[in-house]
Amino acid sequence: MAYQIRPALPQDVPAIAAILSSVAWMTRVQAAPLQEMHQEMLTCMDLCLADDSHTVLVAEDSSGNVRGYTSVHWLPYFFLQGPEGYVSELFVHEDARGSGIGTLLLEAVKYEARRRSCSRLMLVNGRNRPSYQREFYKKNGWREREHMANFVFDLDQITPGG
Repeated sequence: MAYQIRPALPQDVPAIAAILSSVAWMTRVQAAPLQEMHQEMLTCMDLCLADDSHTVLVAEDSSGNVRGYTSVHWLPYFFLQGPEGYVSELFVHEDARGSGIGTLLLEAVKYEARRRSCSRLMLVNGRNRPSYQREFYKKNGWREREHMANFVFDLDQITPGG
């Protein structure tokens, strides 16, 4: 099946929500009421489309169904010659995996990064994820950093005054 990669639009939010739901990885997405999730995603989409600092792309099949998407943040750094593209999300609907959509989305991201004169692209992938275990990113030319650790600080877990 042929896929077209195109910029995401607000009307793609229900399809993106369905993709995230099919992944069944994020308990928050699974637990949230659908209407609430759509509204939050629309707000996020509006932020991403508000300026040139983000790119959201979707993979659409020949029937017009969105089967995968990626979100990239273009981050300037003082220590790099050009921005870094941070691929924060790349998800393919569960029943469309293995069809080449992920690779097409990555190629579109690389094209856009070169157009923007970026120095590099970066992403984070969980070692327990099937994409990591089948070495999807390595097969697509990405390398895992040896000496870097990825840390997070959950702001919603701190109590006021504490």
